[in-house]
Amino acid sequence: MIPGNELLFLALGGSGEIGMNVNCYGCRGQWLMIDCGVTFADPDYPGIDVILPDLGFIEGQLDGLQGIVITHGHEDHIGALPYLALDLGVPIYATAFAAGLIRGKLEEEGIEHDVTLRVIEPGEPFALGVFDCTFVPVSHSIPEGNALLIETPYGRVFHTGDWKLDEAPVLGAPSTAEALGAIGDKGVLALVCDSTNVFNAEASGSESSLRAGLLDCVASAPGRVLVTTFASNAARLKTLGDVARETGRTLCVAGRSLDRILRVARQTGYLRDFPEVVDFDKAMRLPRKQVMIVATGGQGEPRAALSRVSEGTHPIQLDAGDRVVFSSKQIPGNEVAIGRIMNRLAARGIEMITERQAHIHVSGHPGRPELAAMYGWIKPELLLPVHGEMRHLMEQARYGLSLGIPRALVQTDGDIIRLAPGDPEKVGHAAVGRLVLDGDVILPADGGTINERRKLALNGHVSVAVAIAPGGRLIGTPDIRLQGVPVEEERAPFLAEATKAAAEAATDGGRDREQLREKVRLAVRRVATRWTGKKPIVDVMIIEG
Repeated sequence: MIPGNELLFLALGGSGEIGMNVNCYGCRGQWLMIDCGVTFADPDYPGIDVILPDLGFIEGQLDGLQGIVITHGHEDHIGALPYLALDLGVPIYATAFAAGLIRGKLEEEGIEHDVTLRVIEPGEPFALGVFDCTFVPVSHSIPEGNALLIETPYGRVFHTGDWKLDEAPVLGAPSTAEALGAIGDKGVLALVCDSTNVFNAEASGSESSLRAGLLDCVASAPGRVLVTTFASNAARLKTLGDVARETGRTLCVAGRSLDRILRVARQTGYLRDFPEVVDFDKAMRLPRKQVMIVATGGQGEPRAALSRVSEGTHPIQLDAGDRVVFSSKQIPGNEVAIGRIMNRLAARGIEMITERQAHIHVSGHPGRPELAAMYGWIKPELLLPVHGEMRHLMEQARYGLSLGIPRALVQTDGDIIRLAPGDPEKVGHAAVGRLVLDGDVILPADGGTINERRKLALNGHVSVAVAIAPGGRLIGTPDIRLQGVPVEEERAPFLAEATKAAAEAATDGGRDREQLREKVRLAVRRVATRWTGKKPIVDVMIIEG
């Protein structure tokens, strides 16, 4: 669908789900893409860590795509760029901190010279075809969070990105109430708004309010202290650096993503007073009460530093009497993985403190009081909730209407919404989907490979080798191998029966090799189903004697 004399909105990710944010605006034959993120896999995708958006719709209209604008540097907003940006072939626009993170990703893929990355100053207007854009600084849990003011021939859109209100931010200078109110005073057609914390009755709170709680947790610890937090939260890292200095503890950092954030932060003017850090060996030689570790892995990631520390396989070692401080909130879906780490730490006598025991974390997304304030400043004609599951989107629509916004429209991935002219309405649907990064290969999330892997995980695998003479006579005994078929202690009698069934099927199979293969496959699978109640994948190899 090529946009005509109209303003369209289309989410290719991030509406009806948390993560994988991709939003597009269309006008007069042109498209503008906002963000290009990933989400992380759950057990429904065995062997997969990262899920990418399927951009097939916009790839079919590359002649009209003007560019990709990045609101901030979180993975759910930039993580797909190293895999998809080259195919899109348009410039990427970002402020300095996000650009630094993106540049590192492009370098890792070896495409930094093939993708154009343009650094834009906040407040500096830049034009992409019919779209005039301006980054508007907002607070978030990463430096240089930005909303985007988009001016079009059919009205102005205020696209919030991820945001919160923070009257005393540790890093950066978000836009003031007066500046946001001035935007609203000039008229805003649509507010496209973060829905993540719409059910929170309280405001998210200031990042600076955490210092006292973190200081107490570290100062009162009798031994080593490990603090785990989101690596991208450079403001939290600054606070932790200050806490280490104030408590007289030497700082050690564990995690590649923390190293990357510290490097980019210093390059872009942040964290230049962060304490010097020591390596793992020196940290382990220091008296226990003189060391503080900041580590990745608070969301239960199995290969991250905290998981390996809990297993005792990391150079950083914790023992009974040491303390782990979780300066983060559990992301829904990660509870089981985090619980495993906590149980391993608890079994070793390590004390743990979470946000439930102390004031050591605040969210980067707006609660209801913050949403209400934004509505009052921007005064949109239309509220379009994004960045949330359906329950979040519906609730924000209800909340906005209750506070006087004239219209609210709930959409989900693939819905093509005409914002103007006329009343906003759904006018079409774009094909949307997911891709998976499987090793170094990008595949459809529900394609043959992943579906086969799911079946293998659920039912197991049986391989059967049958030798056949030129005349069709069975040679010897079929050879059967099992993987993941639940026979355990009955393996020998099961194999005996399955081998007999394969031999009988091969003897009666005839000369047609495909018919023979299918008869053997079905015969073995019937035995497996009778023994286990499952239908494993059965592969049959015919060996010509």
